[in-house]
Amino acid sequence: MKATEPIVYVVDDDAAVRHAIKDLLESVGIRSETFRSGREFLVRKPADTPSCLILDVRLPGSSGLEFQRELKAAGFEIPIIFITGHGDIPITVQAMKAGAVDFLTKPFREQELLDAIHKAVDRHRERLQQVSDAAKLRQCYEELTPREREVMALVTRGLLNKQIAAELGTSETTVKIHRGQVMRKMKAESLADLVRMADRIAQLSKGISQPF
Repeated sequence: MKATEPIVYVVDDDAAVRHAIKDLLESVGIRSETFRSGREFLVRKPADTPSCLILDVRLPGSSGLEFQRELKAAGFEIPIIFITGHGDIPITVQAMKAGAVDFLTKPFREQELLDAIHKAVDRHRERLQQVSDAAKLRQCYEELTPREREVMALVTRGLLNKQIAAELGTSETTVKIHRGQVMRKMKAESLADLVRMADRIAQLSKGISQPF
């Protein structure tokens, strides 16, 4: 399997439902793995590839909503599509508020499920790209020396080289050298790029991320 090939995980205690969904996905060229319970799914660590989880609301032992909370607490960031034969408004609201991508009531149309899967996988693909970009940005920032980080902070605040030199008690020529090093190490093509990077680094340091 290619690293970027999507995979859909199906958790449902009904074997007929698992097989039906797997057959449908295979018919359109989407790889899937099925599980009878949330416990089984947790044993199989999800691949680092665009994916989503089709989760039955009513599972033996713990409900799908409880399992959704457990996944989030365990740090599993994967878009969830809930399916149920006993859907009602309160459960739907809880699921969506907790981050579910969609909520389908059995029996649902095949195309309805496929549309939900494509939406969920696209969201996960975007999320994985965000995580990858954030990791690269952190790596670039960590390569800066303490003084270069100081210069970057002052540059992105809008200070001129002369003002930065006065702030740091150094020469303008030295500031220019540090500034050039910052632009090179951060792979920034412009001051606007560097400002956006600084804003993103600030968000990452505060633990701000975009949900599904």
